[in-house]
Amino acid sequence: MTVPSETTPKTAIRTEAAPAPAHAFPQGVRKGPMLTVSGQGPVDPATGEYLHLGDVRAQTRRTLENVAAILEAGGATMGDVMMLRVYLADREDFAAMNEVYGAFLDEKVPAGVPFPARTTVICTLPRAEMLVEIDALACVD
Repeated sequence: MTVPSETTPKTAIRTEAAPAPAHAFPQGVRKGPMLTVSGQGPVDPATGEYLHLGDVRAQTRRTLENVAAILEAGGATMGDVMMLRVYLADREDFAAMNEVYGAFLDEKVPAGVPFPARTTVICTLPRAEMLVEIDALACVD
């Protein structure tokens, strides 16, 4: 694996397959083999609308699909992800989120490849519609 240096360009990642950022940050950034995905929520990429209000399972799935789309645009897969951070608005939603999270990774991470490390934080999210937000850090060979 090569180590990013000052001469390795830092590139913003942009895809129509994930929601456009609402603020002054890109969907993701890649420098050398490192790819980071900005926090994603349950937003429809085509309409910009928040989906599945009140349904943490469906919101978790949509959010992970958005993360995966940005990873793909940056040349990575879920199998390349080293760390996922999950932010939940309600501690009571942990089990439901975790169930969908595990099923999604079972689908997307190749057999024999370890799942990413993960941190889950219970917090207030930027939008009332959001029950979950997820960001990612990947290393691409």
